[in-house]
Amino acid sequence: MQIELVSQPDAIARWQELFDDPELARWPGRIETDRFGRIIMSPPPGLPHGSRQSNICQLLAARLPDGQVITECPLVTLDGVKGIDVAWLKGDRTELAEGKLILERAPEICVEVLSPSNSEAEMEEKRRLYFAAGAQEVWICGGDGKMEFYTPDLAAASRICPLFPGQL
Repeated sequence: MQIELVSQPDAIARWQELFDDPELARWPGRIETDRFGRIIMSPPPGLPHGSRQSNICQLLAARLPDGQVITECPLVTLDGVKGIDVAWLKGDRTELAEGKLILERAPEICVEVLSPSNSEAEMEEKRRLYFAAGAQEVWICGGDGKMEFYTPDLAAASRICPLFPGQL
């Protein structure tokens, strides 16, 4: 049995539909979709989560000034649209200038900041999805601020930003 995956154009059209929905616009939390276009809603993250996101953004912007840092970055994956906590895109990427609503190719760096509700299996799945969508690195920031850096060949440190601290 083969798993049927949503096509990228269908996922983008579904995301546009959700983006334009005035009821969903009032939802204070995070919205993602699964591969069938069904909505997955999460409560808004707590202050520590936002603080870690902010710290990561500032550090990335300072250490990699030739790129773009984005928070809550929507990406089409093999399992629907996922919201990356922090994303870093090379400076030559044009999606923002083109007015795109969603990324069709993963940022070079995808960072997930763990919330108490995140499981190890969920993070492993997100890593696989981000790499399949073209990410070069996936970083995980733990609840204690410890950073873990993943590459497709499981390097223990970032190759794109080797001076990024291992602890926030």
